[in-house]
Amino acid sequence: MRAGPSQEEIRRQNLGALLRFVHVRGQISRAELTSELGLNRSTIGALTAELAAVGLVSEEAPRETGRAGRPSLVVRASSELIYAYAASVGVDRISAARIGLGGVIMDRREAERPAEDVVTPLREFIESMEASVGPGARCIGAGVAVCGLIRREDGVVRLGPHLGWLDQPVGAALGEKLPDLLPSVVVGNVADLSALAEHTRGSAQGCSNIIYVYSDVGIGAGIIAGGRRVTGHGGYGGEVGHMVVNPNGRPCGCGSRGCWETEIGEESLLRHAGRSGQRGRDAVLAVVDAAARGDAEAQAAVRHVGDWLGFGVANLVNIFNPELVVFGGTLRDVYLASAAQVRSRLNHNALAACREHVRLRTPQLGDDAALLGAAELAFEQLLADPLA
Repeated sequence: MRAGPSQEEIRRQNLGALLRFVHVRGQISRAELTSELGLNRSTIGALTAELAAVGLVSEEAPRETGRAGRPSLVVRASSELIYAYAASVGVDRISAARIGLGGVIMDRREAERPAEDVVTPLREFIESMEASVGPGARCIGAGVAVCGLIRREDGVVRLGPHLGWLDQPVGAALGEKLPDLLPSVVVGNVADLSALAEHTRGSAQGCSNIIYVYSDVGIGAGIIAGGRRVTGHGGYGGEVGHMVVNPNGRPCGCGSRGCWETEIGEESLLRHAGRSGQRGRDAVLAVVDAAARGDAEAQAAVRHVGDWLGFGVANLVNIFNPELVVFGGTLRDVYLASAAQVRSRLNHNALAACREHVRLRTPQLGDDAALLGAAELAFEQLLADPLA
């Protein structure tokens, strides 16, 4: 019979729970922590003092409350002292940020994605940001978000079809470029990490079951069920763009035919709008703008994509029964322009019991979602065991 957890294990678990709470919720008083975590005042005092001693949080007296008696100290994450680097590799652009504990973006860089090597410019971004870091601050690692299939066990990008990547160890390569700065580099899928960020501190806060559908040329999804990320056995879950919706449809780059991506992806929208020679986010937004200004061909293209968008979402709603569906990347603007078609198709194809409570939303974190999600991945080990 296994013995229960030791006092030391309980203490470390409580330290992690308190730090995670402050990281996600922001500054909070000791009194509120006592109530939220269900621990007594002396335990909360000891835990916050221990975290403060190693520089993970700070404590200070609150501003004037107008109440009698001694005010409870306010606890906040040490964003200036404890930070991670986050990077995002998209089809057209790369970005990087220094993100402090608590999810605060301290610095940011962005550029067009080079055709070949992305590790060198990312290293240069990080070195540039590191030059402005104050004394005593500590980097706990880095997270990288990539549009592609990421093998969970080692972070290798098994396939990035729109990046032209096959078995690319981008995380390991970045770590080798900055061995003295980055103790670890973790890699995840852009849609999955964007879903994590929106769930942690964005439009899906408080929701336990969400689907974040994302487009950057291709289509992917981040899925959270029961408050946990659903990434599958190898880490390749969420490839909803390759859900076959039209068996007699167009060939897909994956080798199949009639994938959802062929109906709602960038290429489909631009082709139906008579702009096949164009590509990229600006081209997609130009079609949405033209539709809003009355261009009949653009309007027909948006309606076509909106109808298929709703068709696929209805399938996902039936399978996962989410309370929230979030449309990110270029799908944000396409959804806003075709919300009537999406909702109509959802109402027609989704089971009433599954659709009756589902809400359709756009991201609160915008283009920063992937970076914030990558940082969450980097912070995970620290939050699980702050004293490790």
